[in-house]
Amino acid sequence: MSNAISPRPRLVGGKRRFAIVASQFNWPFVQGLLDHATEELRVLAPGCDVRIHKVPGAFEIPVVVRELASQKAAAAILALGLILRGQTTHADHLARTVTDGLQRIALDYGIPIINAVLSVNYEAEAQERCLGNNMNRGTEAARAAVGI
Repeated sequence: MSNAISPRPRLVGGKRRFAIVASQFNWPFVQGLLDHATEELRVLAPGCDVRIHKVPGAFEIPVVVRELASQKAAAAILALGLILRGQTTHADHLARTVTDGLQRIALDYGIPIINAVLSVNYEAEAQERCLGNNMNRGTEAARAAVGI
């Protein structure tokens, strides 16, 4: 996993709409992703419209993303969540299911889906990637959404 985030793309003009679907499970970490993503979107696309949709957990993210993609109202949809691995393989199955679902939706609807549903081994990794500034994946997701 990279220890850096992508460079900031150029500012974009015009009114753009972005949708964010955020898991409420592991909320303190997802809130960090959400805060960084919305802040970066507002910097890179001044005047953009950001619609936030909260779901109970990562498993529910693709359902709401699919509905939003079918409306074709957003320039890009950001999926934000955190899966913290435990001692079983449940987290791996969950992460694969979510990733496969998001990819299928992007291909079926032709809309950029930015997958920032993170799967980490330790809480320290979650803090670094969700709450920190140096490699925040919410910031990176926003940059990808604007740059695509």
